[in-house]
Amino acid sequence: MTQDGRRLRGLRSRETMLEQAVGLASVEGLDGLSLGRLAATIGISKSGFFAHWRDKEELQLDAVEWAVRQWRERVIAPALTAPRGVRRLFALHEARMTFYTDRVLPGGCFFCAVQSEFDDHPGPVRTRVAQALVDWEAFIRRLVEEAVALGELSPDVDPDQLVFEIEALGQMVVTHSKLLDGRDAFGHARRAVLHRLRGLCPDPSLLPED
Repeated sequence: MTQDGRRLRGLRSRETMLEQAVGLASVEGLDGLSLGRLAATIGISKSGFFAHWRDKEELQLDAVEWAVRQWRERVIAPALTAPRGVRRLFALHEARMTFYTDRVLPGGCFFCAVQSEFDDHPGPVRTRVAQALVDWEAFIRRLVEEAVALGELSPDVDPDQLVFEIEALGQMVVTHSKLLDGRDAFGHARRAVLHRLRGLCPDPSLLPED
C-alpha cells in the first residue's frame, strides 16, 4: 500500500508538472521550457524534475502528449455529445472557442504557439507536433465526411477545403483575440464557421441562426 501510494503521488506530481509545462509553453514556447525554468515557476528543486525527465527534449515530448490529452478532454469529448453530422461539426468549433474564452491556458493555445516555433526545426519534437496537427485535421475531416454521408452537408463539399477554412479560423482567433479586437474575435470566428456551414447545409435549421 505504501509503495502504491508513492507511485500515485509520483504520478500526480508528474501530471501537475506537465500541466504547468503546457501552460508555460503556451506563452513562451517549448524552447523556453527548461527544467530549471519550470522548477522555478512551480517552486520545487530542479533535481525533482530529473526524477521524471532525463533532458529537455523528453520533457517537451511529454508536454505535447499532455496537451493532446487536454485537447481531447476539453474540446473533442464535449463535441462528441452532439448529434452526428453538421451539428457535431459545429459543436467541435464551439468547444474550441469555449476552450479559448475560458482561458484554460495563459497563452490561449499550446499548439498555435509550438507549431510556428518548430515548423523549421527538424527532430522528434517537430515530428510529434506535426502528427498532432495531422490527427486533429483528420478528425475534423471525418466529421465533415459524416455530415456529407448523412445528407447534412452538400455532396459537392470539398472536405479538405472546409477543414482548412475551419482550422484557419480557429488558429487566427488566438492571435486576434490577444493583439487586435479582444474577445470580439471569438464571436467573429464562431459566426464565420456557422454561416459557412449553414450555406453548405441542405437544412440550415439544424444549426443556430447566429
